[in-house]
Amino acid sequence: MEVRKMMKEKGIRTTQASSTIELKGQVHQFFADDISHPRKKEIYEMLAEINQQLRIAGYVAEITSEVHNVQGKSDAYALSYHSEKLAIAFGVLSTPPGTTIRVAKDLRICLDCHNFCKVLSAVYNRKVIIRDRNRFHHFQEGRCSCSDYW
Repeated sequence: MEVRKMMKEKGIRTTQASSTIELKGQVHQFFADDISHPRKKEIYEMLAEINQQLRIAGYVAEITSEVHNVQGKSDAYALSYHSEKLAIAFGVLSTPPGTTIRVAKDLRICLDCHNFCKVLSAVYNRKVIIRDRNRFHHFQEGRCSCSDYW
């Protein structure tokens, strides 16, 4: 927190984290709270539907392990629109059921997004592969290849 405070005081900014997904030979890049994609309305509607289905299946946002209160937004709001969730929603929206979704993340995946992917893989019967900064995570049938240790 002290380093972040000092960076803010000195006007030092970091590069915004992103996730990418390739579909039909085109790379789509997403940032947290991204509204730049041409299909943003459909993506956010799909993400809302996914969140509703996952909540029915027992998914609860994990906000205790990390600092997610971004610029005055609530923890739950900040978690809802992480770049990997937007990329996954776009993948679900743009591919037939059963298609594996592959996402590349430039930082380490957070605990909430990790749990989100586990539940999504079971509810939507999809394989989800996320390459984060540390490793590949293969989500299938509600489990991850990292055995929740990353």
